[in-house]
Amino acid sequence: MSITYLGELVCLRCAARYGEAAAFGGCPACAAQGVPVALRPDYAIARDGAPWRWRDALPLPQDRPPVSLGEGGTPLLPLRRLGGELGIGELYLKDESRNPTWSWKDRLASVAVAKAAADGADTVIVSTSGNHGAAVAAYAAAAGLRCVVLTMRSAPAAMRTLMQVYGAAVFAYEDGPSRWAVMREAVRAHGWVPMSNFADPPVGSNPFGVDGYKTIAFEIARDLGRVPDDVIVPASYADGLAGIYRGFADLVALGLAERVPRLIAGEVFGPYTRALTAGDDLAGPVPARDTRAFSIASPVGTYQGLDALRRSGGRAVVTGDDRALLAMQQQVAATEGLYLEVTGVVPLVAARTLAGGGALRERTVAAVGTSTGLKDVAATAELLRDPPVLPPTLAALDRALEERT
Repeated sequence: MSITYLGELVCLRCAARYGEAAAFGGCPACAAQGVPVALRPDYAIARDGAPWRWRDALPLPQDRPPVSLGEGGTPLLPLRRLGGELGIGELYLKDESRNPTWSWKDRLASVAVAKAAADGADTVIVSTSGNHGAAVAAYAAAAGLRCVVLTMRSAPAAMRTLMQVYGAAVFAYEDGPSRWAVMREAVRAHGWVPMSNFADPPVGSNPFGVDGYKTIAFEIARDLGRVPDDVIVPASYADGLAGIYRGFADLVALGLAERVPRLIAGEVFGPYTRALTAGDDLAGPVPARDTRAFSIASPVGTYQGLDALRRSGGRAVVTGDDRALLAMQQQVAATEGLYLEVTGVVPLVAARTLAGGGALRERTVAAVGTSTGLKDVAATAELLRDPPVLPPTLAALDRALEERT
């Protein structure tokens, strides 16, 4: 079994082929038809008896060391108590908070930065609300590259601190489109390598980095010993969703799995739900609002997300307002000992919705928990009271415990 990157990219929609110089910004042919579509690296796959390495499935030169901080290999944890409460046969959490910068973005950043370094870049640039910027800043530091981060003024303080402490040049803007406009100009004028989306409407992030998420699929299948029935992923521009689909598709093509699991997008606003219902190739825009799930707070989705959902026979689930998300964050922490960011519990809220009427009682479900709750402690604090200050007696403690229950 072997898989080899061919050094070119292919359009997800029209199958047009492009050289690496056209990797960023999406397919020009589809854009001319009014449909923004990402490109993906193309591979040759053969069942030839050769040993297979995960690195072969990534668009990286084999003669250069990786840019790694020890990402990946995160645990697939059984959520027995929560799964039982929700009525799910087997519920697992792929806990991506264990990565070096405490989010799944490290998988994208490792591959995207390594590719940029191999191609001789000196500067990478990223537009981000938090996790993406922290990851790229850390991996750029490890690779010796300059990193420019364009973030939102509203980004949580912990996120801004992480981006800056890794040495990135961080600048804030009032809105997303403003950042993208500046980023497009910087990529064009300076030749900086984009790590994130900068197209408007969006197509997705650096396509080489998106393939870094394939390793989540590889690890789930390895650790579970089989392919689960469902994999639930938080989605906005759907880099993770698209990459995970490609990983399972690779396993099928290599003969290491019989099928791709049903992929489910957990979303807060509903562009994928609308597009799938309408049979549309454009995901959104739909009405939006302020939300603590800021990592996926987009009223629009991407074609790459729709493509992954359709090819896997999947669907999208709208999770509702922040009250449901914050309640699930507290529930999974109190029942399973796991503190995820608000976006990280979106798959669990989606799983609860899908489990209604016993629909998941006989199924194995893997939810991708994207990051730690420590990135935005203020969101959690909204539901918690300050600890009471007690007199130093056991009687006072006993009374307080009785009142608490």
